Amino acid sequence: MKLNIVMVEPEIPQNTGNIARTCAATEAKLHLVKPLGFELSDKYLKRAGLDYWDKLEIEIHESLQEFLQKYPPEENAMYFSTTKGKQCYSDINYTKSEEIYILFGKETKGLPEDLLQKYIKNTIRIPMRKHLRSLNLSNSVAIVTYEVLRQFNFNGLEEISSYF
Repeated sequence: MKLNIVMVEPEIPQNTGNIARTCAATEAKLHLVKPLGFELSDKYLKRAGLDYWDKLEIEIHESLQEFLQKYPPEENAMYFSTTKGKQCYSDINYTKSEEIYILFGKETKGLPEDLLQKYIKNTIRIPMRKHLRSLNLSNSVAIVTYEVLRQFNFNGLEEISSYF
C-alpha cells in the first residue's frame, strides 16, 4: 500500500513540518501544492520536521491543476478532507486500493469549494463539536493517516520502537 498526503496551498510552516515528520515516520509520500505560504527553506518548517527531511519522499506541484492532471481523481483512490465531508474518515474502506491519495486544504479556507462539489462522494470529515471551525491541520493529517494505516494492519511499521 502506498499512501499519499497532499497539502494544497499550506500556509503555516510549522504545520507542514509536523506533517512532513508524520509522513517520514509512516512512509507516506508528501505532495506540496503551490502556492505555499512560506519558503521551503523556512527555519520553522525545518525545525518542526526535525532531522527527518532526508527520510521523506516529497513531490512539489506548481498548482492544484497540475497535480490533478498528473493524478486524475477519476483514475485514483482520492479522498478530500473537509469539515463539510459527506462521510466520516473512518467509515471508508481504504483497503480496496493499493495507492491512496488524501487531500487537505490550506489552514484558513480548506480545499476549493468547486473541487469539493465535483468530488462530493469522496469527501471525508473528522467528527467534532458543532460550531467549531476545525482541528489543527497537522492533527487532522495524523488522524486520517493512522486510520488508513490501521486498516492495513500498520503493514511495514514497527510495533515497538527500535530507537533505544
